[in-house]
Amino acid sequence: MDTLLPAACRRRILAQLRNLAVIGAAALAAACLPGPGAEDDWMRFRAAFIQADGRVIDGGRGGISHSEGQGIAMLLAVHHDDAHTFESVWNWTRTRLQVRSDRLLAWSWSPDRGAPDLNNATDGDLLIAWALSRAARRWDNVAYVDHARQIAQDIRAGLVREDARGFVLLPGAEGFEKPGARVVNLSYWIFPALAELAALDPAPEWAALTAGGIALLQEGHFGRWGLPADWTLVGDSLAPAPEFPARFSYDAVRIPLYLIWARADTPALLKPYRDYWRYFSGARFLPAWTDLNDDSVTSYDAAPGIRAIARLTLATGNRRFVPMPPLDVESGYYSSSLLLLCKAAQRELKR
Repeated sequence: MDTLLPAACRRRILAQLRNLAVIGAAALAAACLPGPGAEDDWMRFRAAFIQADGRVIDGGRGGISHSEGQGIAMLLAVHHDDAHTFESVWNWTRTRLQVRSDRLLAWSWSPDRGAPDLNNATDGDLLIAWALSRAARRWDNVAYVDHARQIAQDIRAGLVREDARGFVLLPGAEGFEKPGARVVNLSYWIFPALAELAALDPAPEWAALTAGGIALLQEGHFGRWGLPADWTLVGDSLAPAPEFPARFSYDAVRIPLYLIWARADTPALLKPYRDYWRYFSGARFLPAWTDLNDDSVTSYDAAPGIRAIARLTLATGNRRFVPMPPLDVESGYYSSSLLLLCKAAQRELKR
């Protein structure tokens, strides 16, 4: 790829690769060991959302399973050193979702329909490849390395595009490319996963993706707080994608978590999220989302998982170690997932 790029672009990508090597080395060196209370959280999560056969159930979406949920459960299982649960979740995932002609995953599965849509969800693919890579190191499993690398290579081959701004990541193989524009979801840039997959599958695209994602975050500011949209149309300029509500909401709230986890955050990158969440400091509740067209907010409180991301984002110093509440599974699968991901990231950052 690099032989086709201008010299300035090659130099920028090589610089990003060096930065990724630093980020990746830190991530790979993290002990990832759970701390006090973590085992109780994991046992509650596992009992509430993971079936014995390894299917992760998202009750908030009608009881379906999806590649994102399977990947999060696998990642958390590695973090909590639960090889048995990891193996059962991975076996279910590759049997039910890895049914495409490539090694990517069909995005959803339901008991009555199976996997009716073979399109993938790129965040799920990244989470699963990342979890497999970590599992391979933790439990010295060569087969996991091979699976992780195959998924990573198919992400790189099928879901990465180049435009005038740099490299972008398609949210799925189908349905997101338009004449002169693409629809992206910036929360699908899972920066710590990109860093670790760059070590597993050395290729300049991973650094280029990191650079491209950060460039889009630097440009894509909407509404009074300058926040990114859940879904963004990338064309001659950036705009909230017209097919989706113009909101900073349940997708985009993950962006600061991934920046912080990868140690790729800067005060400038975190400023929009800090400005937004600080604005509601002392209010009766923290809004779950805001409309980027009229700056209206929800009239109900954000779930504990979103509050955890806000707390982590607003914290400074001491590797952002801030108290987190114990898991309450009544908040649902997604909120519970976000809370446990925040706790996992925080433990790694503390080391």
